[in-house]
Amino acid sequence: MPEFQNLLWLVIDAVLYFGALAALLRARSRIGLGAFFCALGVMHFLETYLAGILYVALPLDIVTSPGSTVLFTGKLMLLLVLYIREDAVVVRQPIYGLLLGNVLLFALAYVMRQHIPVALSADRAADFGFLNQTGGLMVWGTAILFFDCIIIILLYERSRAWFGDHVFPRLLVSGALVLSFDQVAFFIGLNMLTGAGLPVLIGGWVAKMGAVALYGVMAAVYLIYFERPAGRRTAPRIWDVFDTLTYRERYEDLLARTGCDALTGALDRHSLESYGRRAVENAASAGRPLAMLLIDIDHFKAFNDRFGHAAGDTMLKRITAEIMTNVSVSDFTYRFGGEEFVVIADGIAGDEANALGESIRRAIAAMPGDDPAKRVTASIGVASCASDASGYDRLFEIADKRLYEAKALGRNRVVGARPPIGDNPMRLVK
Repeated sequence: MPEFQNLLWLVIDAVLYFGALAALLRARSRIGLGAFFCALGVMHFLETYLAGILYVALPLDIVTSPGSTVLFTGKLMLLLVLYIREDAVVVRQPIYGLLLGNVLLFALAYVMRQHIPVALSADRAADFGFLNQTGGLMVWGTAILFFDCIIIILLYERSRAWFGDHVFPRLLVSGALVLSFDQVAFFIGLNMLTGAGLPVLIGGWVAKMGAVALYGVMAAVYLIYFERPAGRRTAPRIWDVFDTLTYRERYEDLLARTGCDALTGALDRHSLESYGRRAVENAASAGRPLAMLLIDIDHFKAFNDRFGHAAGDTMLKRITAEIMTNVSVSDFTYRFGGEEFVVIADGIAGDEANALGESIRRAIAAMPGDDPAKRVTASIGVASCASDASGYDRLFEIADKRLYEAKALGRNRVVGARPPIGDNPMRLVK
């Protein structure tokens, strides 16, 4: 029967779509995330085109579009997988790119309508009406996607209290709830632009629920068997809604109430803002070299997810001890928040600062343990006063940028400071 043939082809579409995109995501350590993002963007146009023009009949009198059922549902589930293995700051990149690109498409289509075209043939003319309709759907759909991603991430995090570390039910419940909201929201725009009726709303919802179940199975298999554990990169100074999804602010506010971090024994972030800033100002005033090292533990979210927060706390204590062992007694170690640390090393800069960062990196990577799977690595960004900057805020910004560079280059490495200008007094580093 045609309805069952359509159902089979939708399943094949979904497997092909998820398999290809998941392969690009899996290869991100070798080819970068750009390939995954570009493929997602190309499919976004096809998704919107099909959602506005192509519908098929399924068993039980269900009418749905492959664009909405297969491509959009798959995209949302893949973005959730991306969040699980990276972070909310990474997830926002394709969403903002799609939203800006769609607005630009809509604007350029309007401007290009003002051209006086030359017809290549009588039956070949630009269909600006269709382009406007598709562009409007793309802008509307991406705006909804923005909220979809926020909600699905929050639901996925909240579902840990319901299902623990069982990935499949968390994916299933999060996806089903969000796509129910999405189906209603997208149908409003679709109805206004194309006149789609109620059967499209109901049929699309039923089909999406089936797609969520299929994608949930594939995503769970991918996360469990094909994806290496990965961590959540933090971005403390990215001020938008996605940054709040890392749940740092409440934790940092708690840390700011004390002078010393209760877990690790390092100085806390409040102390960094006070003592660290003063140390940079004093060094700059005296013309004395100083280094700032930003240390971020690679893939630490995945470590907590796999071994539990108790093991994560133990690991943070060991890491802090290794950092303090490798710095001078005159240096100060701060826990910036979560799995990030800052070292203020007075009296060194340039190559010496880079060497200190490399010493810390090697020490963390070489920490002994009974289980090799529990070993961790660190990425480190280094900035020097005054060759890089003389002020605390600028010095932190440069070190933070270099930390991101270290992560972009593959993690477990140091991106260092430029050599200082003039003499650099030597000092002993343990």
